[in-house]
Amino acid sequence: MYQKILITLTAAALSAVGAVTTAQPASGLASGARVPSAAVRAGSLRLLTEPQAGIGPIYRLIRRARKSVDLTMYELADSVAEADLAADAKRGVNVRVILDQHLERSANHSAYKYLAAHGVHVRWGPAGTTVHQKTLTVDNSTSVIMTLNLVARDYRGTRDFAVIDTNRTDVKAIVATFNADFAGRAITPPDGTDLVWSPTNAQASVLAVIHRAAHTLAVEDEEMDDPPVTSALAAAARRGVNVEVIMTADSEWDSAFNELTRAGVHIRLYPDKSSALYIHAKVMVADAGRGDQRALIGSQNFSVASLDYNRELGILTRNRRIVAAVRATLARDYAHATPYKSKKKKRSGAWCRATASVYNASEDENNVYVHSNQPHKTATASADGYSHSYKTNGRGYALIYLNGPPPGALITVRVGGATCTTSD
Repeated sequence: MYQKILITLTAAALSAVGAVTTAQPASGLASGARVPSAAVRAGSLRLLTEPQAGIGPIYRLIRRARKSVDLTMYELADSVAEADLAADAKRGVNVRVILDQHLERSANHSAYKYLAAHGVHVRWGPAGTTVHQKTLTVDNSTSVIMTLNLVARDYRGTRDFAVIDTNRTDVKAIVATFNADFAGRAITPPDGTDLVWSPTNAQASVLAVIHRAAHTLAVEDEEMDDPPVTSALAAAARRGVNVEVIMTADSEWDSAFNELTRAGVHIRLYPDKSSALYIHAKVMVADAGRGDQRALIGSQNFSVASLDYNRELGILTRNRRIVAAVRATLARDYAHATPYKSKKKKRSGAWCRATASVYNASEDENNVYVHSNQPHKTATASADGYSHSYKTNGRGYALIYLNGPPPGALITVRVGGATCTTSD
């Protein structure tokens, strides 16, 4: 019932041109405070700020499709969206869906089965690639570039953004990439006017925004696990840029947070509990209100996997209304979050941290990600009599391809004088 009411209210509000607001505050935020605009139109772009805008505008695009719907989604668990896609297919719309199977096959199984049974052309993404992109394209004319998954249980309490893009060059590039991904063909995604793709130009685009910031830089992201990005943010603060980072608390990022706070970055966090706003957004705003202002919005987390290996999509814009709207939301989120207190305990000596994911389950192939303070050292991953090595880069990072161990096997990594363990 809540969802139906929310959709109805959102549809009515968006019938007006320009910005809309909502009286419903985000979960975990104080009521009575001024809420930034939840939907903003600016030329060929329209920004939706979640949870205030609601999912209604995205449902409506699906329902109004005349010829085609293309959806690339990391995780799909929304019975309304699934039913709308099925209804489109039933009335003759060509509906195609790509779902991630590398990390989210079990979570996506129900949606995959339902869509396939209702005339939707649904495909799994490549077994060895995480499809973390969240994009909807309707009638080859309108694309929605999202930071959010279509997961109904997350809508009400999660900070996310979506950009509805009708720029012909952008949409053409998105469609071309979808066609190749759906057919399983390799492609270097076209940049369009202002698109940010992983794994082609994402890290360069993120670093360029940070490096060029001269006055202010505001960031919301779910992860802080890419050493070049962390270093760039720290360097920006040291050269006098006012850098603000808003995230959900997670001890996994404490090492990066400590490095950032020592450099003068202002970090504020929301607690990881259901009563608080969850920061799932992946956005940056640089020099808002100035001539070189820009905002980057997309699916890319600040992680090595997200920027260098996954399929991801974001958009970089200088539109003053979009930049201003995102900056206003980030400023409000920052004001309601708690300052991060740097942890005093420091690692001494050699250390490493490893994580692993299945690359190809049928062949027992694994990706082992190694973070360490051991630059230019041989890192070796071993499990059940199998092992493989790769040299760490200048920041102590390595990606090791380990073939052979069965699922769940304990993987031991040795790099320099450090040892750590993980499993897929």
